[in-house]
Amino acid sequence: MRGEVAVTLTSDRLERVAPGAVLYADEHQLVVATSRRHRGRWLIRFEGVDDRSAGEHLRGAVLTGEPLERPDDERLWADDVIGAEVRDRSGTVLGRVASVEANPAHDLLVLDDGTLVPAVFVVDHAGGAVVVDVPAGLLDVNRRDP
Repeated sequence: MRGEVAVTLTSDRLERVAPGAVLYADEHQLVVATSRRHRGRWLIRFEGVDDRSAGEHLRGAVLTGEPLERPDDERLWADDVIGAEVRDRSGTVLGRVASVEANPAHDLLVLDDGTLVPAVFVVDHAGGAVVVDVPAGLLDVNRRDP
């Protein structure tokens, strides 16, 4: 194993796993020494993690990174909307965003009741609330158990 750790990357920002990138497992700072794709996952070797036993403490760990700079535009970012109240244009509260799921066509806002709202229908996301303009009946079709 040479100290490599298998990682499932949930970011599309490959600089997260580039040599020299800094990640964290709880309060422990990890510096990426090498990284490579292998069978749909990443094999990452961190500085100071030189063998299998040294990498064992990372099993199941959630690795995080420092926030990356964002472009100055109106893009919708998952961490900006998770927990936000979702309303339709009339002001009716539809729920809160529990998570965001990647989807080939459009990302999906997953509401706390399991309803899926394609992000393409978001018309505003300022002030801690998300306003959507969803075609009639779509929310009924996209409702699922949370």
